[in-house]
Amino acid sequence: MAGKRFILNSSRSSKQGTLINVGKDSDEYRALTSSMTMAAEDMAEIGLAEGQMALIRTEFGESAFKCEAGKIPVGMIFVPYGPPTCQLMGGDTGGTGMPQSKGWEVTVTPLETAPSAENA
Repeated sequence: MAGKRFILNSSRSSKQGTLINVGKDSDEYRALTSSMTMAAEDMAEIGLAEGQMALIRTEFGESAFKCEAGKIPVGMIFVPYGPPTCQLMGGDTGGTGMPQSKGWEVTVTPLETAPSAENA
């Protein structure tokens, strides 16, 4: 399926703040920062199932995220800051020291699900 355009907003989540004590190398932290939240209606429209991986692409790069339905406005997605979002950012900080991370126009494309052990 071809990708669809969405507006991506990324920031630190409250859960991310509590996981900093566990460490950025923990499985929990990596799972959180490689997940995205979007409206269930948007997921259905592009054929994306709960827990399925999707590719987010910007003009600067791309990264795969595990999708979750949530209270997000239709047409928008949310991703917590982390190594995967860094792959989406350009280098221009506009003098702020932090690259632009909100209001990005991105393409989201569902990825194939991994085959089950029975079908491998």
